Amino acid sequence: MSRSKNYEDKTTELIMPIVERMGFELVDVEFVKEGSTWYLRAYIDKEGGISVNDCEAVAREMNEILDREDYIEESYIFEVSSPGLGRPLKKEKDYVRNLNKMVEIRTYRMIERRKEFSGILKAYDKDTVSIVEDDNEIIFNKSDIALIREYIDF
Repeated sequence: MSRSKNYEDKTTELIMPIVERMGFELVDVEFVKEGSTWYLRAYIDKEGGISVNDCEAVAREMNEILDREDYIEESYIFEVSSPGLGRPLKKEKDYVRNLNKMVEIRTYRMIERRKEFSGILKAYDKDTVSIVEDDNEIIFNKSDIALIREYIDF
């Protein structure tokens, strides 16, 4: 397992009790390098949306734990934020929430001579995702999907 994955898993384990006690949902945790800076990010949500004050409350408690546990070797910036409108579907509950809704999919490789698709999410399992686009069902292997998220029409 990668070092980043280990940090993400440990952070998830430590932050989950805080998030649950506050009545929020932990959407994702990531440890990523952007430029020369490492970021540890926790994305939280709740019905009706998350506020800056919600993020601050979780961050304040989690910062104390991060300082005490000190399990990350690199220097990093810790952030807690909302997943935003374009949040990717990652967990089972994300797929359930978006069943029969319009989603967009970007693939790693060309499928039917393109890499971008949008349609109604009809089915999913551990290996595949099925959408209906213009009355045609398209089934994707999850391993071919670079991004899947709810379709946002601006």
